[in-house]
Amino acid sequence: MSPAKVLLLVISVLLLGVTSSTFSQPTSFDRLNRNLLDIKAPSERVSGVPGSMRISNSDCRPYRVREIRSRIINIVIQEWAYFGFSIQDQTRIQEPRGRASKARPRRVRMSAEEAARIADSIGGYWAATPDSGWILQRQNDSWNSRGIGSRWRNPWSAAFISWVMCESGLGEPSRFERAIAHHTYIDQAILAREQGASNAAFAAFDPGKMPVVPGDLLCRGSRPAYQSIAERRTHLGTGARTHCDIVVKLDEASSRIMVIGGNVRGSVTMKLLPAIPDTNGMLKPVPYNGRVIFAHLKLKADPVSANAFELSPTFNAMSCRGVQPTAAMVAANLTVTSTGPCNQ
Repeated sequence: MSPAKVLLLVISVLLLGVTSSTFSQPTSFDRLNRNLLDIKAPSERVSGVPGSMRISNSDCRPYRVREIRSRIINIVIQEWAYFGFSIQDQTRIQEPRGRASKARPRRVRMSAEEAARIADSIGGYWAATPDSGWILQRQNDSWNSRGIGSRWRNPWSAAFISWVMCESGLGEPSRFERAIAHHTYIDQAILAREQGASNAAFAAFDPGKMPVVPGDLLCRGSRPAYQSIAERRTHLGTGARTHCDIVVKLDEASSRIMVIGGNVRGSVTMKLLPAIPDTNGMLKPVPYNGRVIFAHLKLKADPVSANAFELSPTFNAMSCRGVQPTAAMVAANLTVTSTGPCNQ
């Protein structure tokens, strides 16, 4: 395959063919070699097997500010591919609980083989999260008593975000406070904006106040179900059940924002969030299925290309290797191009 030839990878599954359930393709796409994408696999941060796994490396490498946003995007896309391209479409209205359609596919329980394959990756996410050794030990106890198919005892979505930021170059707590719960760094972003903390990587805004771009975070709360930053402001420093995802693409044509987060149905998953144009023509997330995005964490870093999603090294490698899209990679007429030499 000629390196100069531009290859088009067209994902042709229409949105109408997708439900709000999560789907995964049968096989994953391996992480790239470090010479193609300089990302240290999370599995390299732990040693041992499930049942005796332990943290061996928690270091974060520094990177230049102008690289951070692109690194965040490329990292989460690679992890999404490694976990199997799961997608959850939240742009479709779900039926009330208890009245679900019989035709809706049931969630398939993860096999023991798949649980074993991703165990050290999730362990690596925890390794990049301060004071999380006890969580890994708790999981070891669960594996020993219940088997490798045992689900993670502690939700790992904040650990996933913490690892992404660590691997992106935001290792200093003053820049991003990695933690086992999302509310810790949400509060940091709220205070950073109010106090003008120049070193903090994120500043918190109510949705619609600033343009949402790839590399930013969108956050919601469930307990409490926050409607605005002002509501969270009254609870700063206290625990709350919250969740944040990383923006990877804006799809104006379909009025949706594509985000990727961890521990969504036990996987690294893309969500398709409904959105509307704001007064400046930029997409603003709107409530979906009883959930509200209450905080937009704006990354203070150089911008990237609007098609950074399509130009990611992972999609380049897929295109070069002739990997075809699957039903889980749902996006209407999304075009992915090969952008570099096919020496994968």
